[in-house]
Amino acid sequence: MKIGMLTSGGDCPGLNAVMRAFAKYAYSHIEDVKIIGFLNGYTGLIEGDFETLAEKDFEDLLLAGGTMLGSKRQPFKQMTVTDENNRSKLDKMKENYNRLGLDCLVTLGGAGTHKTAALLAAEGCNVIGLPKTIDNDIWGTDVTFGFNSAMEIATECIDRMHSTAASHGRTMLVEVMGNKVGWLTLYAGLAGGANIILIPEIPYDEDAVVAVLEKRRKAGARYSIVAVAEGALSKEEASLKKKDRLTLRAARGETTVTQRLARNIEARTGVETRTQVIGYLQRGGSPNPYDRALCTLMGSYAGELAEKKKFGVTVAVSGGKVTYNSLADIAGKTKSVPPSHQMVRAAKAIGVSFGEADPPRSL
Repeated sequence: MKIGMLTSGGDCPGLNAVMRAFAKYAYSHIEDVKIIGFLNGYTGLIEGDFETLAEKDFEDLLLAGGTMLGSKRQPFKQMTVTDENNRSKLDKMKENYNRLGLDCLVTLGGAGTHKTAALLAAEGCNVIGLPKTIDNDIWGTDVTFGFNSAMEIATECIDRMHSTAASHGRTMLVEVMGNKVGWLTLYAGLAGGANIILIPEIPYDEDAVVAVLEKRRKAGARYSIVAVAEGALSKEEASLKKKDRLTLRAARGETTVTQRLARNIEARTGVETRTQVIGYLQRGGSPNPYDRALCTLMGSYAGELAEKKKFGVTVAVSGGKVTYNSLADIAGKTKSVPPSHQMVRAAKAIGVSFGEADPPRSL
């Protein structure tokens, strides 16, 4: 069996660990297996840029951050756009898939990667997906690999804000990755003891945020921590169309609400307010022990799917058990944080605010 493999989209801890687990299973259980790695994601498949890999290439990858194959983003909207020769990127990928005689293509990536994988599967390619993203927003799986490691990093950063905020009596806003969904901010905010958590799924009211901070100050709190998802929206912004919202932010010279919200909080409360953007630290470094184990589970299961010739699917975890979903069923869907999610309710029950004007008080 000849298998192609690629990593696409933003990097995260665990990519190498998943490839290692898949390869170890394949070399042990699939007869006459050959694995080639496409370089820089779908770009490598489009351009026919690949390396033939050997079993030894997958050793010592469990702890390695990043991806040995490199990664790039290839916007899904451009996949079917034709060039001057009337050929699309999808056409080129199919041609290289067939030219190389692939029996299977394994794609490691997030939402965009899965949409392209579903497109290739619909065109007759044998595809198996693996859910990679620190956002944890892939539909149909309880968890994605990379999420737990990123949560640990974000939590540590929030942890460290407590002592410096307390020392200076400040309000600290910590910006966490998550442009469309707030899973990472929600879990890191809770684990890091944030007093306010702002996520895209629950538009915030600035008056409510200020009221919580002033109430804490009057009650004797020396400092406050606000965890802000990079995609957090005010109620006013949430009422706008996406295009209008982006235009407004561009006019303000901002891409997120964090800096503006910090300035407004300081002006309205009189309390020194600072910001910390965690940024790409959340994507870097080795996977933590949980993700190493998860990557081993998911990668080896993907190998089993390849052995059984179960294609057109992506690996998932449901109810604590590894399984799979049809690519066609999950592509284009986003797993957002439900405002009624048990972790949101638990947070509210212990006094954490989500910037709502009239937050619920009970589970």
